[in-house]
Amino acid sequence: MQLRLASLAAIALTSAPIAAQDSTQTTPEGALLEVSEDLAYAEGELTQAQLEQSTRELFIQDSMNVFRRFPREHTADMVRFYTEALALRSLSPIQLTSTQQMILTGVGSGQVKLSAGQQGNRSYDLSGGALGGTGIRFLTLSYPDSVRVVERFETAGLAAPEFTRADDGSCWAMVTDPAGFPIQIVIREGAADNSDDGIGVGIAVSDLAESRAFYRDFVGLSELEPVEDPVLGVTKYPYRHAETTLYLYEVGEGKPADTGSAGIQYVVSDAAMANARAAHRQVPVQTPLNRLRGFDLTTVWLDDPDGVTNYFAQVGPNSRTAQD
Repeated sequence: MQLRLASLAAIALTSAPIAAQDSTQTTPEGALLEVSEDLAYAEGELTQAQLEQSTRELFIQDSMNVFRRFPREHTADMVRFYTEALALRSLSPIQLTSTQQMILTGVGSGQVKLSAGQQGNRSYDLSGGALGGTGIRFLTLSYPDSVRVVERFETAGLAAPEFTRADDGSCWAMVTDPAGFPIQIVIREGAADNSDDGIGVGIAVSDLAESRAFYRDFVGLSELEPVEDPVLGVTKYPYRHAETTLYLYEVGEGKPADTGSAGIQYVVSDAAMANARAAHRQVPVQTPLNRLRGFDLTTVWLDDPDGVTNYFAQVGPNSRTAQD
């Protein structure tokens, strides 16, 4: 069921931001989002204690999903890279329109969702790689065998990763996907193949204290001890929910922001509650609380302090996927 919920939640991934007063908005794929005050909790309906809680108790999936937006002309190469070279599980795509699919790949109980097409109102700047600016700057995937990883890259017609051995005995390599997004590959004894232990998400931030508070106090992720990254040479601050770990690290202010190339999705039991708790904390809203017409999917899209998408999706009992 978790996989079905995550698959349906992918449908609205390319929704465009909309003004709160709008009643409907068409996504780039032609799906209609309906914005209505009836979706939200009424003023005074929730207690102060309810509003001050984090969103953690709303999570109904043992992972977070990641979506990756890229220019449409890279679609074939992106699919080959993620499913052949990285060997992520290829899942059934969601047919959004007669000409547009949401491409889904599996990582444990979660997904990396590949979305062809970019939104003009988001910034796309991956220059300088993982240290070049703020936003989601890399993904971390783990494997048990570097030889097998190299074979997969070569079979896919791609240059083999160059691994460096760290002091703890693990091997690391940095590669980029066909649209220029960094992927950190970790070889670790006992790791599940296909990175089915989960995924790491590297988020470069301008103000570490502010971002740590957002993911700890609002989102409600488990705060772990900081770790040193032997490849990037930075201290990373991990925030985990089950199989997925976000790694925050500070790059400072005044650097380019990437707010469109990747984002985080949480599958939740109550999107309206996430929306209310965000409003209570004055979290910036990217796309207001809405329902995707015809799919019984309620979502709200929020921004972290550096504009990284944090997308909460609630799948209703009458959704097409829930009835499959």
